[in-house]
Amino acid sequence: MLRHLLIKNFATISDAEIDLREGLNIITGETGAGKSIVVQAVSLALGARADSSFVRSGEDKAIIQLVAEDEDGEGNVREYIITREIARNGKNLCKIDGEIVTLTEVSALAGKLADIHGQYDNRLILNPDEHINVLDTYGHTEIFPLMAEFSRAYEEYKSSRQKLNRLITDERENLKRMDFFKFEMNEIDNANLKLDEDKELLSRIAFLQNSEKIFQGLEESYRLLDDSDGKNIGVLSSIGQAKHVLEDIASCSDNLGELSDLLGDAYYIVQDVLSKMSNLIDAQDYTPQELDSLITRLDTIENLKKKYGSEIASILSYRKSIAEKVFAAENFEEMKNTLEKSAQEKLSVLKEKTVLLSKCRLKVAEKLSRSVENELYDLNFKDARFQIAVSPASTIGAKGGDDVEILISANKGEVMKPLAKVASGGEISRIMLALKNVTGGTDNIPTLIFDEIDSGISGITASVVGRKLNEIAKNHQVICITHLPQIAACADANYRIYKETDDTSTYTHIEMLDGNSSVDEIARLLGGETVTDLTKANALELIKNAKKYNIKRMHRSFITFLLIFSSKNVYIKFTR
Repeated sequence: MLRHLLIKNFATISDAEIDLREGLNIITGETGAGKSIVVQAVSLALGARADSSFVRSGEDKAIIQLVAEDEDGEGNVREYIITREIARNGKNLCKIDGEIVTLTEVSALAGKLADIHGQYDNRLILNPDEHINVLDTYGHTEIFPLMAEFSRAYEEYKSSRQKLNRLITDERENLKRMDFFKFEMNEIDNANLKLDEDKELLSRIAFLQNSEKIFQGLEESYRLLDDSDGKNIGVLSSIGQAKHVLEDIASCSDNLGELSDLLGDAYYIVQDVLSKMSNLIDAQDYTPQELDSLITRLDTIENLKKKYGSEIASILSYRKSIAEKVFAAENFEEMKNTLEKSAQEKLSVLKEKTVLLSKCRLKVAEKLSRSVENELYDLNFKDARFQIAVSPASTIGAKGGDDVEILISANKGEVMKPLAKVASGGEISRIMLALKNVTGGTDNIPTLIFDEIDSGISGITASVVGRKLNEIAKNHQVICITHLPQIAACADANYRIYKETDDTSTYTHIEMLDGNSSVDEIARLLGGETVTDLTKANALELIKNAKKYNIKRMHRSFITFLLIFSSKNVYIKFTR
């Protein structure tokens, strides 16, 4: 859940802090006071994109800091401090617990912490293309494993069809270029290329071109190290003599013995070097013809590189590709039949997975439809019928073989119609709330944020929406922006947004309301700017009725709990 929100220099907010509570948090304020600014700030803290227009006039940067808690399901709670800085120069900085992170990392964490519902969500629910996502997310436990199997089958079938189509498309071109392909294959084959042969050639050519210099250097080095010609004392003999001298005095000190051993090691190392030098000197058997031959071979390879690839590996790869084209042209009918058979087999598997996925969706859709319809009844849609309609699509696509659309009949006697065509603004808000309440238990998101959930509603409907928000708040932290007193009266914690101005600037403030100030704020929502004893009395009555409903509902749930667990044979289900 969200614990604390700090906002500095954001829009019209200079400096504001708010401690959020468990349960239902209601934020109210006059039109234009800046209620939605709070939701915008939370959205940015949770990874929404920002620009410099959010920075308060006259300031260099805006800072939003959100303290949140997340439970791992085993009772372990971790606290996160998410900080978002938005500079006037356009630069953005994201931090989690003081460490700089990417916006993607913030968004990933945000997905576990909160779900923000606003007008954008209304637009989504009115888009039939999004309805399949609503259904699949709700039934993810059953649907996602089947969706994974379907996706694998879909990709395999698509790949098989692509190979077949490519074979058919390339057939005519391959036949036209057959002779040329064979010429290129023969040219490459005749070269008898070996991997890294060019590198070996370059090394050998460089050696031969410098052989005289190399030979002279080897001989000089060998002469200095060895004294086998009897004309000088070589390094090897000197080391041997020094070693014998040290051996004679080694018994006098441990250090002398160690030095003698080191000279022994040096003696054998020099001896090994001399042996390798001797082999190299003896190997200096070469002719100018060898050098010419190597250069000619390297030229052949370089010419092939110009035609077929910059590396020998590329040339061989090209040869393989044209060989496949030749083979395909010469064996077209056989390959076509093989690929058609493979595609047909994969299509059969795909259809099986599609049927299984569709059956699962139909089952989940029935459950979701029934649950949302019950929620709508509670939200004063007494005669509403709600259906997640799953029907066969014209073709199998990446999401399966189903068309999914939300249908509704808001009034008795009306036929079911697409949601986008019949629902008003107030009805959409309630439908969205019903969906959130039903699906909220499946997404395990601890905090739900509602902006403009009360759009287009009033009176009794506003009261039932408030009660429904309070009901959701028993299992989630709920933060709700509203202008309706009926909803505000249901709050566990009330906050007021208000605006002040001086000669030069406008300031938006947030304050948490206590019992008396909550009554005053609800009275203001009821009666306008002037709060009278009558509006206060009405406000108290709204709060009293909201609490009465909650106590009644909690009592009913407690009785149900006692009855169920007092006897294995007693099950009580309360219905409408």
